[in-house]
Amino acid sequence: MSDVIISVRGEHERRVAPEHGVVSLNVTTEGPDRSEVVGRVTALTEPLTAALDAGRAEGRIVEWSSGRVTVWTERPWNDGQRLAPVHHASVELSVTFDDAALLSTWVTDTAERDGVQIAGVDWQLTPATRGAVERDVASEAVGVAVDRATAYAAALGRGTVTPLEVADVGLLVTPDHADSPRMMRASFAVDESAGPALRLQPEDIVVSAAVEARFSAH
Repeated sequence: MSDVIISVRGEHERRVAPEHGVVSLNVTTEGPDRSEVVGRVTALTEPLTAALDAGRAEGRIVEWSSGRVTVWTERPWNDGQRLAPVHHASVELSVTFDDAALLSTWVTDTAERDGVQIAGVDWQLTPATRGAVERDVASEAVGVAVDRATAYAAALGRGTVTPLEVADVGLLVTPDHADSPRMMRASFAVDESAGPALRLQPEDIVVSAAVEARFSAH
């Protein structure tokens, strides 16, 4: 009796509580004089960055970073007439917290500062946790594929399955290339988005893996 080739797909996902919340914010100002606008945004930013340095030193903030000042000019229209130039200046900042309560308090206080605009919060896993979860989820996805292949083989009266290939979804080789080098890969999807709106209560991060596998049943 010849062997039967069984192709299956295995999926698995895990929900993990986020470890870091990354707040994105801008300090912005505008006015008719370019130099004054640049000076104003600098004056607004300096006490904020000083407070961030203090928070990092005290362990309340994991890390923070800022970009250079962005300055641009526009000439608005009013009733078909070009008005005087308006100059804008903005500084982007990113602040990382590992405590949702501290993050919420900081956002509430900082949002009251003059010129500050809170853009949103991105909830994340640390690289170490993400890597460990991805490995576990990949292993579980392969296990699902093995269980499915075993069930199919049993239904056909075959007692043993031998793995031939395991690959990313869509990358499994065709039967005409069954002698190609063996592959062992997994595709991952990690949803770490907090959405466009500011969210101070984090949802779990979904880490998922999907594989396609081919087995020989005999």
